[in-house]
Amino acid sequence: MRKVLRKGVPILALTMLTMSACSFGSNEAANEMDTPPTNYVEENESLGLEEDPEEAPVEEGDGEEGTGDEATPDSVQRELYLIDSNGLVVPQTLELPKTESVLKQSLEYLVDGGPVTELLPNGFRAVLPAGTEISVNLKEDGIAVADFSNEFKEYDPNQEKQILEAITWTLTQFENVDSVQININGYKQDTMPVGGTPIGEGVSRANGINLETGSVTDVVNSKGVTLYFLAQNGENTYYVPVTRRVASGTESLTAAVEELLKGPSNETQLLTDFRQEVALLEEPMYENGTVTLNFNESLLSQNQSTAVSSEVLNMLALTLTEQKGIEKVAVQVNGESNVLTESGDVAEPVSRPSLVNTGSY
Repeated sequence: MRKVLRKGVPILALTMLTMSACSFGSNEAANEMDTPPTNYVEENESLGLEEDPEEAPVEEGDGEEGTGDEATPDSVQRELYLIDSNGLVVPQTLELPKTESVLKQSLEYLVDGGPVTELLPNGFRAVLPAGTEISVNLKEDGIAVADFSNEFKEYDPNQEKQILEAITWTLTQFENVDSVQININGYKQDTMPVGGTPIGEGVSRANGINLETGSVTDVVNSKGVTLYFLAQNGENTYYVPVTRRVASGTESLTAAVEELLKGPSNETQLLTDFRQEVALLEEPMYENGTVTLNFNESLLSQNQSTAVSSEVLNMLALTLTEQKGIEKVAVQVNGESNVLTESGDVAEPVSRPSLVNTGSY
């Protein structure tokens, strides 16, 4: 049975179902150590990522029309960013009623005690204060203006960054939304109302999510890369985005892969499916939206030495398609492209799903 790796923590029991390669759904960065202790977590549970659905874009103008991937004739699947038991902001795909006000509805389902209550996965909670009322307007320049009632101010200042990230990443799942501006009772906020987190003219995914402080402290001369690791809650696992800062002079694709290979910070409970010996053999090759990565044989899963795990492919695809212009990820081992998946099929280039963590809990 294949294992999921975690550095320097006790062994935890975990069951996970293996997924196919084509259907898949902050903290100080870990310092490199000489042969760090590695424990393994058994797996046998679906990680719940879906292939791209045919999702209509949100209309510009008032910005609240549009539909998503149909779950039933009267419902759609939406990606909501909630807070998990580790205090991290995590996408969860839930089935919501159809509406023309998709931006407003998505934020209403982030309200504590609101309509999301009966849908919350185990270990997850809503992020907005109870009783918060919401309206949303999408401007032609792609800025979604989220206007909240006074109840919005009634949150724990220690959760302020998570709240801002959850709002931003929930709204920017829609094609026409590039950034988010926060209003309270119609008044634009330059900072968040409790802890003073800067908002300025808007916040986007470029500002990151679940930010690690890392070893790079020079913000001016560094940039963020968003990586996807695994987390567990009981018998369930899911993908978690984490933004880590790297030196600004590094090539973005190489930096993202190398940081992913380093694994999650030892200060988190996050997991990885990459073995410690995995390494890139050459710089990533980019052509027509596809990036090709050439690894050593350590990329192959431990129980099937000729196959690459679906979790590895998923983590690579989710991580690299966060970068502009990357649509698919292809893998090679020692320069050979005929890498097999665990199902025995040749691993085709993997694209990013628009809905992440779709499993039932």
